[in-house]
Amino acid sequence: MPFAQRDSNSSTTTNNTVSPSSIRGFAACLCLSAAQLSAQFSAPLAAQVAPPPERTVAFVNVSVVPMDRERVLTNQTVIVRNGRIERVGPSASVSVPAGADTVDGRGKFLMPGLSEFHAHVPPANAQQALKDRVLALYVVNGVTTARSMLGDRSHLALRARIARGEELGPRIIAAGPSFNANSARTPQEAIDSVKSHKAAGYDLLKIHPGVPRVAYDSMVATAKRLGIPFAGHVPLDVGWQHATSTGYSTIDHNDGLIEALTTVPGPLTAQQTGFFGLALMDNIDESRIPRLVSQAKAGKVWLVPTAALLDAWVDDTPPSVLAARDEMKYWLPAQVASWTMNKTNTLAAPENTAERRAKFVAVRRRALTALHRGGVPILLGSDAPQVWNVPGFSVHRELQALVAAGLTPYEAIRTGTANVAAFLNESERSGTVAEGRRADLILLAANPLADIRNTQAIQGVMVQGRWLSKAAIEGKLAALRN
Repeated sequence: MPFAQRDSNSSTTTNNTVSPSSIRGFAACLCLSAAQLSAQFSAPLAAQVAPPPERTVAFVNVSVVPMDRERVLTNQTVIVRNGRIERVGPSASVSVPAGADTVDGRGKFLMPGLSEFHAHVPPANAQQALKDRVLALYVVNGVTTARSMLGDRSHLALRARIARGEELGPRIIAAGPSFNANSARTPQEAIDSVKSHKAAGYDLLKIHPGVPRVAYDSMVATAKRLGIPFAGHVPLDVGWQHATSTGYSTIDHNDGLIEALTTVPGPLTAQQTGFFGLALMDNIDESRIPRLVSQAKAGKVWLVPTAALLDAWVDDTPPSVLAARDEMKYWLPAQVASWTMNKTNTLAAPENTAERRAKFVAVRRRALTALHRGGVPILLGSDAPQVWNVPGFSVHRELQALVAAGLTPYEAIRTGTANVAAFLNESERSGTVAEGRRADLILLAANPLADIRNTQAIQGVMVQGRWLSKAAIEGKLAALRN
């Protein structure tokens, strides 16, 4: 959403840009173009780096939060070699290899790196300084995997460079350009786009609002035949029930949920529903929630709630308070100003009564709790950069929003660690602190299982085996500060 999409082989904007009117919930978003964003980031960061040396790193006397189950292993030594965890065991019995770089873990907690499963990465036409900034903000906040949810061909090359260790950034999972009211108007357009995205090498298809059901069904059939998953919004013409029964890999923003609870007779229009169903809050039947839980579970759908995004967008928090958040000093002042205006307008709109907005937040939280308790798996995603969501920082706000909705800290952290590994069918390779796993790690000053806010107490980050100390992180943030 935040970046205008351009064909990397052309200087013209393609129809993959989604008009604000077609994204019913984002109609009020005052997003800037990539060129406008880039113009205000003139100091480039050194993102292009040499491949990491094949060094061995030892975390010594550290408390490990493995995330295989709810527990803390005290006084451990964790050996990392060549981007993998080679050894985990009691410090008294694990020897540090000669020549290894050692990290003193006394009083600290080592957990898996986090995944941001609704991320955005600037497109090819953005200036390098902006691209560097976004990637750096993800990494210094412990985001070691990012699912980029609005594709650009440049992301495929970026994915490869990061995987080879040539550029510092989170592992990229790349969605293709959006299926929306402009790009997938007919079955044939949808079929052609699926084939094109699969051939290009994208990891998944991204769905936006506005796709007609007949085009959606053709997209689904082609995607299943070619073996490429699809995820994102739920178009009004598709709806929650059909979406959950046709193979969505993830439904993001829990889109379509409020519409499925409304007693307003359909078919619904974007004007009727408003921001993710906010305009429907006077006509909601929460007794339908168990049915929605059953449908999602039966369809094996995973959810990416982006709860912090929607909470901050509509709750009573004054825009001045949101704009004063510490992380805003690392983002574009002009865009923070536009977010402030957006929030001011949202609160001032006569139809957005305090009662309606409060009910919107409360119903979404109750539904999320029911979905979680009903066995529908959740993945961590905040949608960044987006309104009030600064890349990297926003995943920690999302973790707090999940806890506010009823998850325990352990359950919330799983959404960005072990759950992601399970979703990707790589539980033996990532998502936990265990031997043989990817060396994507976060070192914390306090136990995150005791207080979810402790995920922000970052003392260092390891991404693909490359260690960034607290001093290195502070240096990067100092360079990024406005």
